[in-house]
Amino acid sequence: MNSKIFKSFKNVFDNNFELLIGFGSIFIISLAILLDKYLYLQACPLCILTRYVFALVATVSIVGFFINKKKFSYVLILITSAIGACVTGRQIYIQNMSIEDIASLSGCSMPFHTQVEYFGAYEAIKRTLAGGPSCAEDGLRFIFNFAEWGFVFFLMFMFMCAIKLKNN
Repeated sequence: MNSKIFKSFKNVFDNNFELLIGFGSIFIISLAILLDKYLYLQACPLCILTRYVFALVATVSIVGFFINKKKFSYVLILITSAIGACVTGRQIYIQNMSIEDIASLSGCSMPFHTQVEYFGAYEAIKRTLAGGPSCAEDGLRFIFNFAEWGFVFFLMFMFMCAIKLKNN
């Protein structure tokens, strides 16, 4: 029984890796939105930016599946996952700052989409990455918080891409 399960996972990993990453990212985004809606959570601007990076990973991986350039798509997934790890790493850093340091942050004082409307995409991303008090909230925990889970998934994507690049 275990060997059949292992063979089926290996088959998916070998043949449909990009779809696995793409649909995994879409699932993560959907889960975050559902948790926001039904548990009445308010996502901070860094959380929203993380969702956009997951969407970028999903887009790159699904497009990579259809263009059939395996190494190129693995490198793009690796790069976008590294960007996501940096974004979630920044949020984890902000969550572990002292109260005095958090009080001095003023980067994301308004929702991400509002920042994009007022300042443009580049400045909104820059201000969001600067962080703010809302980004320091730990929020709901299931072993880890949202930022930590995002970091784990981005690292898993990077690790799996490194294995795929090594094997091809």
